[in-house]
Amino acid sequence: MFDFTYHTVAGESEGLYREKGSKFIALVFPVKTEDEVKQRVAEVKKKYFDARHHCYAYILGPNKDAFRMNDDGEPSGTAGRPIHGQLLSKDVTDTLIVVVRYFGGVKLGVSGLLNAYKTAARDALEHNTIVEKFVEEKYLIHFPPLAMNRVMQLLKRDSVKITDQQYETDCVTTFVVQKWDTDSLLEALQKIEGLTVTGMVM
Repeated sequence: MFDFTYHTVAGESEGLYREKGSKFIALVFPVKTEDEVKQRVAEVKKKYFDARHHCYAYILGPNKDAFRMNDDGEPSGTAGRPIHGQLLSKDVTDTLIVVVRYFGGVKLGVSGLLNAYKTAARDALEHNTIVEKFVEEKYLIHFPPLAMNRVMQLLKRDSVKITDQQYETDCVTTFVVQKWDTDSLLEALQKIEGLTVTGMVM
């Protein structure tokens, strides 16, 4: 079933780590797009404008194919990478962690920084709840009005969520379906005369 489900965070959470006067505040956010990531990072920078660093890492998509790490001025690989490592260790996606650092006047060295960013990120994730979600796919169908009853019967499945409907000369419906049930549903829909299916980007 691992192809059909993924893990993500249930909501926002916060973690904290202190060492030698430096304070590391870790913030976890559920996110779906890179635009959302940019917006969240900008909000954190505005709120903690007086902090020395705002380092982050994120992973997006059920296949975890979009990810990034940012050290924001810390020595290369000492901040974004350990934050990203905590996302991997919890096996979560659609998740952003930003760690804000207030410098305490004493340098921590490479190993100290690695430990600080890792520990703060882990603390924030431990204050969250990891949830399992179904991978979904989105489709648009056109069909004649006479086929309405048959189509609606098929779309009543628990695995389906209708997101838009338009009824003019032709009927147009947009829906998302849990990936595990896609083949079965599309096969049934394609038996309806005059119906066409188009895959859409989520």
